Amino acid sequence: MADTAIEVKKTAPATALAPVPAPGAPDLWSSLRNEMERVFDRFSGAFAMPSLRRMFDFTPAHRIESTFTFTAPAIDVTENGKAYKVTAELPGMEPANVEVTVSGDALVIKGEKRQEKEEKDENYYMSERSFGSFQRSFPLPPGVDRDKIGAELSKGVLTVTMPKTAEAQKQQKKIEVKAA
Repeated sequence: MADTAIEVKKTAPATALAPVPAPGAPDLWSSLRNEMERVFDRFSGAFAMPSLRRMFDFTPAHRIESTFTFTAPAIDVTENGKAYKVTAELPGMEPANVEVTVSGDALVIKGEKRQEKEEKDENYYMSERSFGSFQRSFPLPPGVDRDKIGAELSKGVLTVTMPKTAEAQKQQKKIEVKAA
């Protein structure tokens, strides 16, 4: 074995070095911190507790962030021997704000939700208006009786029932599965 001298550069201890993001690169730790703060803010807000960020923030205490968000509703599609059913979760919506149509070979569900909030106090006045809308469409399965499609909204759940035609019901055949 030969002895070879190796030059070693001395650097500052690792604790003294702080990672510096490249210019234009996202600061991942800051992004993660902001996301975690947002999660805790939403959690603590559900129990009417002040969040840590708001306790140490110097913004006015009356500043309330809107929690109104409206995304496409969760949808379930099921089938039995007589019909297809589409259920959509639409909490807080009224039947007048929901539209169900058959357009060509598609079932289209549209909706719009509006919210208004107003708060008055001795030191402030807050007024918020927000709205959201959605539209979902699904291809109609073959064998649906278009004239008998019905929709019902109850307790925030929309149920669209699409009955099968008599021909479609007759075409179903159960196949026995045997052990090999």
